[in-house]
Amino acid sequence: MPITRPFVVGILNVTPDSFSDGGRFDKLEAAVAQARAMVEQGADGIDVGGESTRPQGAAPVTADEELHRVMPVVSAIRSTFSDVLLSIDTTKADVASAALDAGVDVINDVSGFRIDPRLREIAAAREAGVVLMHSRGGVAEMGTYRYADYGGDVVVEVIGELTASVQGALSGGIARESIVIDPGIGFAKRSDHSLRVLAELGRVCALGFPVMVGVSRKRFVGELSGVQTAADRIAGTLGANVAALMNGARLFRVHDVAQNRQALDVAWGIVQAARLRDERDVNGPDSRFPIPDSR
Repeated sequence: MPITRPFVVGILNVTPDSFSDGGRFDKLEAAVAQARAMVEQGADGIDVGGESTRPQGAAPVTADEELHRVMPVVSAIRSTFSDVLLSIDTTKADVASAALDAGVDVINDVSGFRIDPRLREIAAAREAGVVLMHSRGGVAEMGTYRYADYGGDVVVEVIGELTASVQGALSGGIARESIVIDPGIGFAKRSDHSLRVLAELGRVCALGFPVMVGVSRKRFVGELSGVQTAADRIAGTLGANVAALMNGARLFRVHDVAQNRQALDVAWGIVQAARLRDERDVNGPDSRFPIPDSR
């Protein structure tokens, strides 16, 4: 699908233990109401997740438990909103398969097919979209610093590991145009690593795939802004997302849809104005904007 403006994906965690909203939407009625609110606020997609990767104390859940959490929500959202893009945030092939049966469009795998390689087979067979995120370690570790060891250039290591995920997807039969990549801000990365990746996001974009970022309410936002409570990091999140947009990101996974929609649309307008200026510089003055004769 063409991305003609910033693509905002609302986060819907139907978990009891996610880092900033755990337990708020783990009941069906509350989850569907939140999905409706995010669509009304301008979300282009909804990403449903049933297993936390929180920085402290994330505990893996069984496929049966994850299915119990996500399937009623996925089914209800799809029956209510036929046009919104729907993704499932999972590392499990069985969960992804059931979600696709219920009408999900995209598999968002925070492990980039490391944990369950069967995901690539399912995605290829079903012609599903995929988001391949950079991370290290298992579900209980990827949100921590256990594997946050990089050499002199964190970006080159992230690109190398993302490239391996992409090559695995392509060799498994997933269409190139079905792939989005995510550098995994905050996953197996200290704050200085995440900042460096965001600052040099153009290098990630150079891989030739649309880039999604997930900076919403993250730890590095709190460290830079001095805001301890995750749910209060909205303004800092807006700053990080606008910077990511300017550096090439086009998809944004967020908790707070209305504020991010507004900020990204305004920033996008500025990006488009700059593009028009550059085109005029190359092609000559635009007749719609005549230059007055100063003589």
